[in-house]
Amino acid sequence: MQYEITEQIPLLDGQGNLTRAGYAKRPLPVYDRKQVRGGLTRLKEWDYYYVGNGRFGVALTVADNSYMGLDSISFLSFAGEPWEVTKSPMSVFPMGRTGLPASSSTGVTASSGKRHAILFQVGEGKRRLTAHMDNFKDGQPIDIQIVLTDEPPESMVICTPFEKKGHFYYNQKINCMRAAGTVRIGAEEYRFEPDSAFGVLDWGRGVWTYHNTWYWGSASGLVDGVDFGFNVGYGFGDTSAATENMLFYNGRAHKLSKVDFGIPTKGGKEDYMKPWRFTSDDGRFEMDFIPILDRASCTDIKLIKSDQHQVFGRFTGTAVLDDGTRLQVRELMGFAEKVENKW
Repeated sequence: MQYEITEQIPLLDGQGNLTRAGYAKRPLPVYDRKQVRGGLTRLKEWDYYYVGNGRFGVALTVADNSYMGLDSISFLSFAGEPWEVTKSPMSVFPMGRTGLPASSSTGVTASSGKRHAILFQVGEGKRRLTAHMDNFKDGQPIDIQIVLTDEPPESMVICTPFEKKGHFYYNQKINCMRAAGTVRIGAEEYRFEPDSAFGVLDWGRGVWTYHNTWYWGSASGLVDGVDFGFNVGYGFGDTSAATENMLFYNGRAHKLSKVDFGIPTKGGKEDYMKPWRFTSDDGRFEMDFIPILDRASCTDIKLIKSDQHQVFGRFTGTAVLDDGTRLQVRELMGFAEKVENKW
């Protein structure tokens, strides 16, 4: 069963539990940090943007995970011999002082260190992404200036409970935003044009359990000249009220049920750079995924672990809208990931 939230409600009750579990197509649940009861050291808040076209992409993260803060900048090149650079400075015990906004719809997210700064400004129908980091690649700095526009009226919003009281995850994914701007690495300039570059926002707020694994896939682009994208994922919390699987076509969201990530294996382990196969239980999302680049990282210091594989590549297959319209998707650029955290 997929329970849809259709009216504005408080996200949390007086005990810090979700007032309703389910999904929405707009950010109707209202998040109030003061209502969190599950333990402030377990509270995770982040804004993550990915902007890309078929040739290159950039990912920006500002995260306040209570006892650990993280700012991250990634640049990925898909042409020729693929390559990527990721730098992720960390801070200790920010405990909410980063001041991430309580709403995805407006506000300022800002974080900086001795050699970097990241700024997200949201308002007046635009999202301005600005970032700088010294010594990013081969001793050269990176500078990023991007504006996202044409935000669709509908997106993926989900309220997911955990079995443990006071623990929850509130998440919005906005696909298919048009992107314009530049990335400069030393003397090299990479330009995003709105006819071919798209942005996605992963906006997350929640009190998490210690050990969990998630799977997430996303893509934005054009199908027969019309804006199309999707968000698929699973792996943590109680998703009996709703999954986070959605298609987006011409600004409207179309709800899917369950989607399985068919990650190939070799010798009992995932072989991330081999072709994947995505299948849904209702036959509405059937995709082959051909990897190009695995942005892999693993941090394991006993009590804290993060093992990440964010794989970029192209999706080809079929997607069926709510009214039965069947779309043929061909080499749509996107990514799919598996992440295991002990945090």
